[in-house]
Amino acid sequence: MPGLIKGPAIFLAQFAGDDAPFNSLTSMAEWAAGLGYKGVQIPSFDARLFDLDKAAESDTYCDEVKGICADAGVEITELSTHLQGQLVAVHPAYDAAFDAFAPEAVHGNPAARQAWAVDQVKKAAVAARRLGLDTTVSFTGALAFPYLYPWPQRPAGLIEEAFGELARRWRPIFDAYEDQGVDIGFEIHPGEDVFDGATFEMFLAACNDHRRCRINYDPSHFLLQQMDYLAFIDIYHERICAFHVKDAEFNPDGRQGVYSGYQGWLTRAGRFRSLGDGQVNFAAIFSKLAQYGYDSWAVLEWECCLKSPEQGAAEGAPFIAAHIIEVTDKAFDDFAGGATDRGRIRRMMGLD
Repeated sequence: MPGLIKGPAIFLAQFAGDDAPFNSLTSMAEWAAGLGYKGVQIPSFDARLFDLDKAAESDTYCDEVKGICADAGVEITELSTHLQGQLVAVHPAYDAAFDAFAPEAVHGNPAARQAWAVDQVKKAAVAARRLGLDTTVSFTGALAFPYLYPWPQRPAGLIEEAFGELARRWRPIFDAYEDQGVDIGFEIHPGEDVFDGATFEMFLAACNDHRRCRINYDPSHFLLQQMDYLAFIDIYHERICAFHVKDAEFNPDGRQGVYSGYQGWLTRAGRFRSLGDGQVNFAAIFSKLAQYGYDSWAVLEWECCLKSPEQGAAEGAPFIAAHIIEVTDKAFDDFAGGATDRGRIRRMMGLD
């Protein structure tokens, strides 16, 4: 029987800041609950909200974190390691940009930065288990993304080597997650080597179909690539373990299309929008997920080039709640049926 999607929940990363109520987990949990959210996805990389190193070592600290959320009336949905996962694999072209995701002590030292990132992602598995969570969400990082377009011609074997190396870096991490009984749901996202279904399959194959390698489903990135985001659920539903509810729109014209002409978010053909303001068909998505028995969280990831985060967060909870399907345990035409009678069935087909 298909399950019931849980929610609404909210990813805290885009809202966290230095001013109250966005500067501590206590105040953010209360803020989220006040808007009608039932769960919070915690960015493990934001020290204002969470201490990952402490959580990986201390049941007492994890109990405190759970207590803070419970007192506010919300549950923890997942831990996010997006920024640390990004640093597991970084092409040199992005070294300077991605140093900002890591402590200053490893800036300018890609090997030390990667070692720190791997340690962080592994600690998240331990912390998740201490918190009673079965899932984390992350990015894969990228070694091949600068070679996305097949011009200039790529040397034969470049993509295969990139995915082989990506898998060599992630397989030990997956094994650490297996030890804890925790999944990693990757947000399939441009800028990562795993940015669509084809690249997820390549990564999965290189990782020997590791069962802890799963998907954080976010339709916004698929709409901006002009993918069939509903068919994606049909194909990969068994690997989907998390769900970012994020909207987007794509409005190509005579000047720009999918690549959006290096424009900023406001003037791009493809841009993220607040829930309900874009083109994603969430009624169909929630129906598909319910059909396949997805029973984990629906988590708002808010990004919008026009609307304020406060308005987006306030509108997000009722939007998600209105789309969650209370899955029935009855057939709508039960009133017209009857008890099973094999003899009657055979007579109806003229077999007796």
